[in-house]
Amino acid sequence: MAGTAAIVGTDPLTLADLLRVANAPGFDRWQEQVRRTGGCSDPIHLEGMTTTRDTKTGQVLYSYSTQGEPGGRLRVACGNRRASRCPSCAWTYAGDTFHLIRAGLTGDESKGTPLTVRTHPKVFATLTAPSFGPVHNRPTRGLCRCGTDHPEGSPELGSALNPAAYDYAGAVLWNNHAGDLWRRFTIYLRREVAARAGLTQKATADACRISFGKVAEFQKRGAVHFHAIVRLDGPDGPDTAPPSWASVALLSDAI
Repeated sequence: MAGTAAIVGTDPLTLADLLRVANAPGFDRWQEQVRRTGGCSDPIHLEGMTTTRDTKTGQVLYSYSTQGEPGGRLRVACGNRRASRCPSCAWTYAGDTFHLIRAGLTGDESKGTPLTVRTHPKVFATLTAPSFGPVHNRPTRGLCRCGTDHPEGSPELGSALNPAAYDYAGAVLWNNHAGDLWRRFTIYLRREVAARAGLTQKATADACRISFGKVAEFQKRGAVHFHAIVRLDGPDGPDTAPPSWASVALLSDAI
């Protein structure tokens, strides 16, 4: 009934277009492509052909052309991680990330991660940008610095209290270099862990592996920050136990 109501309420031009597509010869294949993309709102349209031949005999083993597809195109998911660009792909990515992170925390033998990994030292860290100037916010207690109790979703949230004094250049540079800052963090963390273990970096790497899982998000003020799981494993990864000196306290201190 809900589907029928949605069609009845559709404007005539859109309804005519729906009926045209539904009655087209390749509609079933078109539906299959939509299902395969997971309902991607902005799929990539591919055109062309591919042929696989036996390298010795030259015999054609497999050939494919998009000419046989509806409209002569193959649709594949865009894979964008931002919900503002494609809610479907972003939801799929978020779900995949959740299961990967969960497996790294509690173990999941179906994904090749042993259950013993849950005993390995690990820290959940949030790495945030420095202050570029005070912004409108919703503190847990009291009012915003501007004296207003901003409602959730207020457009002022995250904007500068004093735009003339806000370090916009610093905020832009932070976001631009956030990826490299993360890379440097992983490099220096290995050095810090080695120093606290009293070992050389090579000796530390031979005894312990540091594993990372991270998600980048934007704060209300527009600055990138990272939520990261950092875990200490044995030399061969999650299948091996970390050395006796590896502890949550040592890892937390190094971070």
